[in-house]
Amino acid sequence: MAHCVVPEAEALLDKEFPVLDKGFVRLVDYLGGDARIVQAARVSYGEGTKTVREDGALIDHLLRNSHTSPFEQVVLAFHVKLPVFVARQWLRHRPARLNEISGRYSV
Repeated sequence: MAHCVVPEAEALLDKEFPVLDKGFVRLVDYLGGDARIVQAARVSYGEGTKTVREDGALIDHLLRNSHTSPFEQVVLAFHVKLPVFVARQWLRHRPARLNEISGRYSV
């Protein structure tokens, strides 16, 4: 499958969304979209991808029935500024990859 360009995600790239007084969230990269999700869900059908309407119905079905593994094919990378105590709780309850600015090696 070719690289997927999602216009809605492209419109959000590098836009900073303020959170409370000093925090923010910014989408820095993404991989995949709806087409990737339906391809993963229909992997056993080979060329089984149908119409956009049918793809939307499939995604709704997956969500309603808690079939979440096809959604794991999509990756989002965010730049987030948040208090340390929030970051610790967020990672405690939601597995994610994380890089942090070092308090020891940065000004």
